[in-house]
Amino acid sequence: MLYKVAILLLFVACAYGYEDCGSKDGSVVSVTIANCDNDKKCVLKRNTNVSIEIAFTTNADSDTLTAVVHGVVLGVPLPFNLPNPDGCKDSGVSCPLRAGQSYTYKTSLPVLSSYPKVTVDVQWELKDKEGNDVVCILIPSQIK
Repeated sequence: MLYKVAILLLFVACAYGYEDCGSKDGSVVSVTIANCDNDKKCVLKRNTNVSIEIAFTTNADSDTLTAVVHGVVLGVPLPFNLPNPDGCKDSGVSCPLRAGQSYTYKTSLPVLSSYPKVTVDVQWELKDKEGNDVVCILIPSQIK
């Protein structure tokens, strides 16, 4: 549970200084994380809401888009269940996705005061109907 909370916070935490971790069926255009002032490690402040936007293009058609988040702690990816993993609902993305088109995925998550102060790499994936990563980003983060 502690790692899941850390993962949630961290994925929302940082946007600048992200790295592509295996985007297969698309490419990242930009990542913006609100109130992330550090370009090497995004600091998430507890008791705030953090918004993330991922602009991307896709190389394949897909009727679905699913968000999958892992917190990577000591090299071990720990899954985090998102309240709304459907990337086609309430995210700014209209499905179906069409190859060659650009999209912007948006979500917002609370950073609760009960979350532990930890350093975690957040792995954020947007998967197509075949389960392939349209986008995969790794975000170095820290909860404070």
